[in-house]
Amino acid sequence: MPIAKVSAVEAESRPTGIGELDRVLGGGVVPGAVILLAGEPGVGKSTLLLEVAAQSARKGQRTLYVSGEESAAQVRLRAGRTDALVDELFLAAETDLGAVVGQVDAVEPAFLVIDSVQTMAHPEVDGAPGGVTQVREVTGALVRLAKERNIAVVLVGHVTKDGAIAGPRMLEHLVDVVLAFDGDRHSGFRMVRATKNRFGPSDEVGCFDMVDTGIVEVSDPTGLFVSEHAEPVAGTCVTVMMEGRRPLLAEVQALVGPSAAPQPRRTTSGLESSRVAMVLAVLGNRAGLKLTDQEVYVATVGGVKITEPVADLAVAISVASSVMDKPIHPGLIAIGEVGLAGEVRRVGGLEKRLAEAARLGFTKAIIPADVPNRSKDTKPMDMQAKYGLRTFAAGDIRAALIAAGLG
Repeated sequence: MPIAKVSAVEAESRPTGIGELDRVLGGGVVPGAVILLAGEPGVGKSTLLLEVAAQSARKGQRTLYVSGEESAAQVRLRAGRTDALVDELFLAAETDLGAVVGQVDAVEPAFLVIDSVQTMAHPEVDGAPGGVTQVREVTGALVRLAKERNIAVVLVGHVTKDGAIAGPRMLEHLVDVVLAFDGDRHSGFRMVRATKNRFGPSDEVGCFDMVDTGIVEVSDPTGLFVSEHAEPVAGTCVTVMMEGRRPLLAEVQALVGPSAAPQPRRTTSGLESSRVAMVLAVLGNRAGLKLTDQEVYVATVGGVKITEPVADLAVAISVASSVMDKPIHPGLIAIGEVGLAGEVRRVGGLEKRLAEAARLGFTKAIIPADVPNRSKDTKPMDMQAKYGLRTFAAGDIRAALIAAGLG
């Protein structure tokens, strides 16, 4: 058939009713698509998918939730707690793939959830459930089922101790969408990231919060990562990180004190320890701060993890603020990567970061001095008029500390 005559109506996405998940999926779930949701035990995968299944059923789409890890009564209890009792939502506790196909024939769902793919066993394949052969054959059979009957299928996947999806690598190639669901055990904040998406962007993230009644979406999570102080406190600085296409403000806190040990302790939480050690070395050699006999503790607020180097400048300012016991201006943010020569390097997405900081009421920003011109008519220092905050261009770490009032 000529490609222009192929109907694209069947491939249009349908919203799930959960905005943060739709953002990651590219607008919703496509009929016939197979989605793999992977995450650590206890992160909330089943709770999230039960809510998605309930939302689908509320829209009149018959939904089948197959649990291979819990009994039907256990899932029913969780559904009652999260208000997921809907007439069009059908529940089955089964681990045999042949029985699951029979239930699909009987129910004829438009949306199918398999929790989890590692518990399912193909009747014609040898090996224990969860083995490489079983996982590959079960996934292949479910993919064929989804395509032939135009059913949207979501598979729950386990992860290894290293965080990789358990099973053969082919598992990720067979499905259409791969989602990673992660979060800190000591925090209710959760994130869904798309690592593969045939129907939308693969760099988006969705934010959720685990509460007593289940899981709720967080459309503006910035407040979770920035603490509120009645008065300015030394050792704190706010930066703007990028999670996918979304800018998020995050607060970096530092505590520096004398140490009697021959090797002072360096402890980090939410930041890469190697980058923090590099920033401390730059502060000692390029800015003249003596930290060799000081213990340094650096952490983020709210359990957020910052992996990009944009937080280097905020780490340096918070450490210097703690050493001098001098708080910085409460409306100040710092954005920039710190090099070994002490220079402050530019970062991507600066305009989005500044716009988000201005939206949340920040009035000053320390940015790299070599900010590129996005248009010929806009100069780097015109950002004050555009975003409503005053920018300080710092070429090196010393200039950044002076701009923060720590020179």
